[in-house]
Amino acid sequence: MDPLEIDCQSVKQKLDSNHRFLLLDCREQDEYNTVNITESQLLPMSEIQQRVSELDKHRSEEIIVFCHHGMRSMQVTSWLLQEGFTNVKSMQGGIDAWSCQIDNSKPRY
Repeated sequence: MDPLEIDCQSVKQKLDSNHRFLLLDCREQDEYNTVNITESQLLPMSEIQQRVSELDKHRSEEIIVFCHHGMRSMQVTSWLLQEGFTNVKSMQGGIDAWSCQIDNSKPRY
């Protein structure tokens, strides 16, 4: 696994143990409306450059980014690291993997 990635099971364990981190959904609003992870914050990849200041308070905190399958979240992860964020990872397989491995009540698209 890429060092910039984390698997769904590890993310679920962090949520279950009340580990403090930001779960960032970088999909678009319509995708979020279809299915989302309750604890996540939506910040679409298409808007992140204009809205990155909203993440300033998380600069040195852990951020886990996810999208549909993990491609966009990997791009956002790399970009945030270039912008000076220090602890960012992409959730491998995105919300599709989450639906398959963690919570099969979440619809797939």
